Amino acid sequence: MNEKTVLVTGATGYIGRRLTHRLLETSAFKVRLLVRNKNKVQVSIADQVDIREGSTFDKESLAAALAGIDTAFYLIHSMGSTEDYQNLDRVSAENFRDGCIEAGVGRIIYLGGLGVRESASKHLLSRIETGEILSAKPEQIETIWLRAGVIIGSGSSSFEIIRNLCQKLPAMITPRWVRSQTQAIGIEDVLSYLQSSVELAHRGNLVVDIGGEKLSFQQMMQQAAEVMGLKRYLFPVPLLSPRLSSYWLILFTPIPYKLAAALVEGLKSETVLQNDHAARFYPEIQPLRFKQTVADAIHELEQNQVISRWCDSTGQQACDIKDFDNPAGAIFRDIRIVPFENGERQEEVFQAACAVGGPNGWFKYNYLWRLRGVIDKIMGGYGLNRGRRSNRELRVGDALDFWKVVDIKPGKRLLLYAQMKVPGEAWLEFDVQPDQLVQTAHFLPRGVLGRLYWYMVIPLHHFVFNNLAKTVVSSSTKSG
Repeated sequence: MNEKTVLVTGATGYIGRRLTHRLLETSAFKVRLLVRNKNKVQVSIADQVDIREGSTFDKESLAAALAGIDTAFYLIHSMGSTEDYQNLDRVSAENFRDGCIEAGVGRIIYLGGLGVRESASKHLLSRIETGEILSAKPEQIETIWLRAGVIIGSGSSSFEIIRNLCQKLPAMITPRWVRSQTQAIGIEDVLSYLQSSVELAHRGNLVVDIGGEKLSFQQMMQQAAEVMGLKRYLFPVPLLSPRLSSYWLILFTPIPYKLAAALVEGLKSETVLQNDHAARFYPEIQPLRFKQTVADAIHELEQNQVISRWCDSTGQQACDIKDFDNPAGAIFRDIRIVPFENGERQEEVFQAACAVGGPNGWFKYNYLWRLRGVIDKIMGGYGLNRGRRSNRELRVGDALDFWKVVDIKPGKRLLLYAQMKVPGEAWLEFDVQPDQLVQTAHFLPRGVLGRLYWYMVIPLHHFVFNNLAKTVVSSSTKSG
């Protein structure tokens, strides 16, 4: 019997990265990935998978990726990438379904969200429509449509919101709808359902609602606080609108405004199981209790074992980093050259550059970086508190505060692309040479406002970038 070949789309996103690791661990399937940029695939697994570049909007590359596939995972959604994201989701799903039929794929496995049309938010409604489109031709291809609510795992948006609020606020005034019921599920259980769906003994379409015990968001906050050894108090009031609640979240969590608004809108409605198909068709999977999922997520954080984060691959700017990994067209540059004069070594300086940001901070002028992050948050950007996936390493596609890692040449070059709100495009480059560090801030202004912005911040750059370059070099000897 031939070994099955499965295709994972969305393979550099939060779920896709972890699912790829899970499938490779079983050694039961050949794994192919459809990605927009092969450089975002983790180096440690790149030689274990068949990587195809393309997208669901490019039918030629999609057909090539689907050729010879037995089962295809659809883990794609636009999540507010543009105002027209709902239409993009429809086109993507239709292209994928029809491409699978043309290629003779036996089964599509899709992960969507819990909820019903009547009370669904705009974003959830798009996820529901995607499931309906993928399932629309059961006579030609079968679809298993898994539906999950809040997913708890290290790096998930829901967990990071809960963790940050619990850690930072001993008491919270909250909207009344924090009492809405949902059924959260741990990331490992989600992966188990996805993996088991490949060889599930079922014919035809199937909708499977998955989740743990029924809890309100308020109860989840209180239970998570208990796991962390904290006591937290929530006071629901009728005064907080979705907009005010979204601003509350962006100030105290790593989540940017668009994502916060979508999550808040989704929390207003109950998202509970509508069927018992998980228990009927997957009896071997017993979802963990909520407290255990929180404890597992915290353990991963403490052990620095976070495989993926919600911001690895989003519909936001610079998701497809191939378009942002070359600052050659920049007009303005701030260049700092620091010679190695105290026995510094190239590899150690490179590692020091890769360690900046997140909980490690930005050295002497960290307060100025933090101020810029607060301003960015207020303007709807990511801000500094998005942090970093790992305190020890970076990989292409990682978020680093309000930067995105768009290129890494081990021991030589680190290039960051700015995802902050700025009138133009900005990069920060560390070019580590055998005898010196060349640090360059590149800026491509947008119109007159962009040029004014650059000249206004030159005085700050003198202090901030000069200190950054010098401290990266000097700290390398301490870390080495």
